[in-house]
Amino acid sequence: MKNAKEIVSKMTLEEKSGLCSGADFWHLKGLERFGIPSVMVSDGPHGLRKQDMAADHLGINDSIPAVCFPAACNTAGSFDRDLLGHMGEVIAEECLAEDVSVILGPGMNIKRSPLCGRNFEYFSEDPYLTGELAKAFVQGAQERGVGTSPKHFAVNNQEAWRMSISAEVDEQTLREIYLSAFETVVKEAQPKTIMASYNRINGVYASEHHRLLTEILRDEWGFEGYVMSDWGAVDRRVEALKAGLDLEMPSSNGINDAEIVQAIKDGRLEESILDQAVERILTVILDYTSRYKLVDWDKDKDHAEARHIAEESAVLLKNEGVLPLDSQQKIAFIGEFAKNPRFQGGGSSHINAFKVSNALDAVSGLADVSFAQGYRLEEDIDE
Repeated sequence: MKNAKEIVSKMTLEEKSGLCSGADFWHLKGLERFGIPSVMVSDGPHGLRKQDMAADHLGINDSIPAVCFPAACNTAGSFDRDLLGHMGEVIAEECLAEDVSVILGPGMNIKRSPLCGRNFEYFSEDPYLTGELAKAFVQGAQERGVGTSPKHFAVNNQEAWRMSISAEVDEQTLREIYLSAFETVVKEAQPKTIMASYNRINGVYASEHHRLLTEILRDEWGFEGYVMSDWGAVDRRVEALKAGLDLEMPSSNGINDAEIVQAIKDGRLEESILDQAVERILTVILDYTSRYKLVDWDKDKDHAEARHIAEESAVLLKNEGVLPLDSQQKIAFIGEFAKNPRFQGGGSSHINAFKVSNALDAVSGLADVSFAQGYRLEEDIDE
């Protein structure tokens, strides 16, 4: 494998600053003269949301057909490390089939408000459960040679003003609730990347938070990978680089790259800080390219895997003799979702599912099944 430190020593200032931001929405820049390819990162962690054209991070534009896996709000109910590790392995294999170097997940923030728009992406209100399951997912994926990016670091737990609010939190609460799961994952699974969140923590943007990104994440926990921004989360690029944010995503069209160069020329930024960031990014890229192997993607097989994971994650609170179902029981489904299921949430986890099974199909072999639509979905109603 090529040596990242040696490559950095031969790069120009402009090349180094350029490597610290995306080439476009989903790709990192390559370095042709060093034989470094442009690699792709892609949304997850509940399936591969790879966009080739008309990219966005809101889930508005279609991604390639892929397998939809159960969301973290479901898999948390499994309490099964092995299951989450296997899910990480399967999704990583899909990444290899599509040449995706990093899957952007798992989501690890703690559920603190029912109004958090990404609660479906997060495991639990319990830091221990979150940390253990996220660790298993990271280990499973990275054993296959695909990087992960646990997110959103940190204290990103509400929807209102999510991109700008300052989360005011005391040290004990920060450590015991909001950072605990991330600490477990970093110390025990060493993810290739970490994604910094949009919000401020005690008045400082996460992307510029030196205590968070350097003193805690690297100095205390020993994180070795690179820190990337959430998409568009960088406020002041030079200050973010000083704080420990290595990669800005997506592309800034060269604006912030030039700002880094100028800051070094003006003496406002030490070039050694830039060198360190570039070395971290290159190390992860080189690790992926040295281990990469093309695999076949059997979507039907993975669909069956996703179903198995969903079954293992289901929680039955009480059974008064109803289950298991048999062919003599009368079964009634009420509601349009029995035919057209609502699954996943919006945004970065929205998978363009190549196959969707519904509840009525699942019981098609039973004799006495009734269905009442009950209501119509909004998209089916003529204006």
